[in-house]
Amino acid sequence: MTKENQTWFQSWFNTPYYHILYKNRDFKEAELFIKNLVRYLNLEPSDDSILDIACGQGRHSIFLNSLGFKVTGIDLSEKSIKRAQENTSESLNFEVHDMRDLYNYQFEIVLNLFTSFGYFDDESDNLNVIKTIKSSLKPNGIGVIDFMNSPQVIENLVAHNSYEANDITFNLSRDYTNGFINKNIQVLDNDQTFEYKEMVRAYVFEDFKKMLSIAGLHLLDCFGSYKLDPYNTKTSERLILIFMNND
Repeated sequence: MTKENQTWFQSWFNTPYYHILYKNRDFKEAELFIKNLVRYLNLEPSDDSILDIACGQGRHSIFLNSLGFKVTGIDLSEKSIKRAQENTSESLNFEVHDMRDLYNYQFEIVLNLFTSFGYFDDESDNLNVIKTIKSSLKPNGIGVIDFMNSPQVIENLVAHNSYEANDITFNLSRDYTNGFINKNIQVLDNDQTFEYKEMVRAYVFEDFKKMLSIAGLHLLDCFGSYKLDPYNTKTSERLILIFMNND
């Protein structure tokens, strides 16, 4: 039995098993979301530069760049960034960076997508991510956080299930404990067994309102799906927050 000694996000996001488990993510849905955001925010490729925080292997960044935007993606996972950098161009850049640390450049748009938030035990670290977004926005710049709708996720939590891909078995167990939605991931690969986990703090709409206010960001709108449907606490699949840097 092999166990990782790093923080869960350093070990899990930097392993190939993470990308195998989630290889069937709906890319068309992600692209639809990006198109809806671009339309809603009335973005113009010639005018608007974009920072994608916690970009992973860059699926959102790459698609935004294909629409003509100048995009920078940052992520803590060296392996994910190395993979993303295969797509580097004059208008698309990727860099290893911890989202808790301030970034030294400013953009018209800053994105934090696909529940890439709430990973840290210390709530001040999660607030620091909001502060990174704030510092990375130009005056009147727009930020977007795409998070799970925690109440709906908790209500419909699947305690146990298994998944097979690439001749690898993933045994998954989930629970809600001490304010976190937890997923334990057992990986069976030939004669080896690995254990990983995911922990995401179950923030709700009011928590985000408070953090945005502390950081000096003004909430503009809130949506509950990638189609930008109105947000409903009980039924929405997502919690998508649109906010502005009024400085």
